[in-house]
Amino acid sequence: MARTVIPFGPQHPVLPEPIHLSLVVEDEKVVEALPTLGYVHRGLEMLAVKRDFNQMIQIVERVCGICSMIHSLCYCQGIEEMMGIEVPRRARFLRTVWSELHRMHSHLLWLGLFADSFGFEALFMQLWKIREKVMDLNEGTTGNRVIVSVNVIGGVRVDLDESQIRWIKDTLVDVEAGIRKLQSTIMNDGTVCRRTKGVGILTKQAAYDLGAAGPTLRGSGVAQDMRQLKYAGFDEIPFEPVVETAGDSWARGNVRFRECLQSIDLVRQALDKLEPGELAAKVKGKPDGEVVTRVEQPRGECLYYLKGNGDKFMQRVRIRTPTFANIPPLAAMLPGLDFADVPVVVLSIDPCISCTER
Repeated sequence: MARTVIPFGPQHPVLPEPIHLSLVVEDEKVVEALPTLGYVHRGLEMLAVKRDFNQMIQIVERVCGICSMIHSLCYCQGIEEMMGIEVPRRARFLRTVWSELHRMHSHLLWLGLFADSFGFEALFMQLWKIREKVMDLNEGTTGNRVIVSVNVIGGVRVDLDESQIRWIKDTLVDVEAGIRKLQSTIMNDGTVCRRTKGVGILTKQAAYDLGAAGPTLRGSGVAQDMRQLKYAGFDEIPFEPVVETAGDSWARGNVRFRECLQSIDLVRQALDKLEPGELAAKVKGKPDGEVVTRVEQPRGECLYYLKGNGDKFMQRVRIRTPTFANIPPLAAMLPGLDFADVPVVVLSIDPCISCTER
């Protein structure tokens, strides 16, 4: 049987990210998938030796706009651990609020793209209409919609007053109602189920062995989430990872859908635990030593390796993003699929290539 190599990407109508795959196809069946990375070159890690450790907060926020707040949270946590800084309690819960708002708007963005990939343009607009309410919360509380720039070494730079807290809670009531209203339409629709259930299966053992992260990992039945490390305010907020066991494209989508509702609950709990207090600890000295710190981004575990030598410039800032971890599992899912199913399965890992390539 003749084999054909079909280039998939780096540009594709379904995917907003410049991912490139060389697909070896026999008739309509994929028999091999070879990923190629390296289309985005920004040199963000190299800037660590040219910008001081405080300026690097703004740099790491631009690794990925969609999860910018969680990037800066991971970086600041690493510097704080290195310098022995204790973050005030109020600041830790405020960090939790904004990080979960980012997770929510990232998942809603993905759910909209997921709907659009099946041709459900009206559903795409409905999901993004709900997402706009979350973006309004970001803008109203921080001054910006995407890159909110709230984190500083030692805490946060802005606070929430009582009127803003009430506004967030009232808005989340509408957001939750909107998400629940669309549940049967996005996750239980016959077309969606036919295209996703049993398609792109990643077994629990394969997910573990290949180092999958985030919803890609939890959709295969592995209850691992970096929020279990109890960073920010998660040491005082009860938390259990959202898990599905089927390991297919539908399971990964449903993990994200359920995590939207979970994030709403986590924001409410964090707001209820806010008490008067300082927003940031005083910072003295400069980073000296090395540290590894991890957080849970919308797409999975994000890892920062930081190294300082007592100078204002970091010696090394090394970042491993979740999409990088999910590329090997993706390459393992694709063989055996119909060629027409490839875009949906690729989208099911929620790839962020600009995040992966710095």
